[in-house]
Amino acid sequence: MAGDGEWDRRSLLRGAVVVAGAAATTPLLGQAATARADGGDADALFKAGNFEKAGRAYEEILKKDPTNLHAARRRGYVGLLANRFPDAEKYLKMALQLAPGDRDTNYYLADCYIRQDKFSLSAPHWQAIGEDAYAKWFAAVRGEAYQIHGDVGRVPFQQMDPMPLVEASVNGGPPKRFAFYTGAPNLGVTATMAKEAGLSPVASQKIDFEDGAVWAHYGVLDSFKLGGIELRNVPVGWWSTESGEDVDTESDGMIGTWVFYHLLTTFDYAGRSLILRRRTPESARNARAAAARAGVKPLPLWLAREQYVHSRGSIAGSGSRVVGVNFGGRGGESAAVVFGETAEQLQIRTDHDRPIETFAQSHPAVTYPCYPKEIRLGDAVAKEVYCETNPKAVLAPHGFDVPAAFFHCFHKPYNVTLDFTDMNLYVVRGKAT
Repeated sequence: MAGDGEWDRRSLLRGAVVVAGAAATTPLLGQAATARADGGDADALFKAGNFEKAGRAYEEILKKDPTNLHAARRRGYVGLLANRFPDAEKYLKMALQLAPGDRDTNYYLADCYIRQDKFSLSAPHWQAIGEDAYAKWFAAVRGEAYQIHGDVGRVPFQQMDPMPLVEASVNGGPPKRFAFYTGAPNLGVTATMAKEAGLSPVASQKIDFEDGAVWAHYGVLDSFKLGGIELRNVPVGWWSTESGEDVDTESDGMIGTWVFYHLLTTFDYAGRSLILRRRTPESARNARAAAARAGVKPLPLWLAREQYVHSRGSIAGSGSRVVGVNFGGRGGESAAVVFGETAEQLQIRTDHDRPIETFAQSHPAVTYPCYPKEIRLGDAVAKEVYCETNPKAVLAPHGFDVPAAFFHCFHKPYNVTLDFTDMNLYVVRGKAT
């Protein structure tokens, strides 16, 4: 597991589509230029996760030098992390005018339009960075995507470990077992499920996988129902072998972050259920009020690279830092993964005698058991809990430092709500009310 939101290849396959090529495996960080404003280093502020200050610093740079591509692109990225789409578009379009073929800018704009369900506008930007299958897929989405019917859906976990499973209905069919994982982007189904649902691909591509290759297919699903919530006209992906067989059979599909950010989602681990609400200003206010009644303050919520959820937490006395926050997937017993030299720098007790051979970002990796004295997400705390450290992991996979990521096991005593309207995250002990 040991990657910031990216586990082994089987988990990514259950996610049923990551962008092929460089966009899937390497962060798009832009040029290594250093930008300074008012005596402060904008890039250093960004890398440290001080996004608001970094954004203002980049704006100061652009006032003095409107042709600074790096500052324009980074300022747009700051807006995108917080789903501030007018800001993101303003500065990313400025960057695109400066360098129409810039890969990073085109990627961020494509992501920006996807988050707003403006799929046709995203297509030319995927095309510009060589992601032809994604471009064809999104150009084929007609009408309003992710149409929401119903107001609330509570979906019980069918199992908790080794990964949570819930039941969902595809195109009005019988209940099927779906995993969920916020390290996966879109809704994914197995090849068998795609055939049963009558899906036809609007685009396909062959992708290297382990010692061979698989086919990734992309289409649009008429209906996906979770409890009392139904989504219609939903982008969906599936994988198959050369002969058309399923690549993964542990579930009938996986629900990724794109589904969850269209709703106000509570991962109620303590209550063993998913709670899905229509995303409105009123539901956001209600979530804030419920957290306040429980004595919980909102934590910031950031979304990087299409699906990766981040907030603020701490590990082993690190102080408040940007951390990855992951839900679902194949959890295992590790509450968090510590990246790079963080464990050594914070003097976290690490068992180097028991290496664990695993995958990180779809590549072989070796992690080690470690036991930080405390890991914390808001008021949620685990002490001396089992974690893993990946000393060779990149500390800044998305351009900013992420010393650790919290996983499935950490969340079990809590319910966690993701509010993509106000970009807040709430962690409350016990079952959701």
